[in-house]
Amino acid sequence: MTYEEAKEKFISTWGSLGSLWGINKAMAQIQALLFISTKPLSMEEIMEDLKISRGNTSMNLRQLMDWGIVTKELVPGERKEFFTTEKDVQELARTIAKERSRREIQPVIKVLKDVSSIKNDKSEKTKELIKQTKALHDLTRDADAMINKLVTQDQTWLTKSILKILK
Repeated sequence: MTYEEAKEKFISTWGSLGSLWGINKAMAQIQALLFISTKPLSMEEIMEDLKISRGNTSMNLRQLMDWGIVTKELVPGERKEFFTTEKDVQELARTIAKERSRREIQPVIKVLKDVSSIKNDKSEKTKELIKQTKALHDLTRDADAMINKLVTQDQTWLTKSILKILK
């Protein structure tokens, strides 16, 4: 397999996997391209390499920056904007975990708390709704707290081992 074939296969596969961590295919492909790039890339280079439109590239770069995965980088003597991504896979996993918690898990925890806190009219169905949603709330909150504790710790051997298991 040549470099170009391997590069294409990696970017394509990473793009398909993007939905697993909550982003669309083009966002994942852009991040994959930046991840394997030896230098920061301009929007034009990204567009050309991935054969996607300027609007699609711009929108997805903005979203990747919102996630904290992609950053702008100044290149001396250049007027264009250049972009790069986190190269440390463990730091990347930590950033993604934090952002997924903020975007996905925290809103669910809030809804479960609201639902499990309804007024108890003593009917069987209300009692069951409160009991089940409170149990789910507690489990989700505890799991989120555990994940947050893991991703905010220094990378000790235990944290590294647990992150490998979670991957």
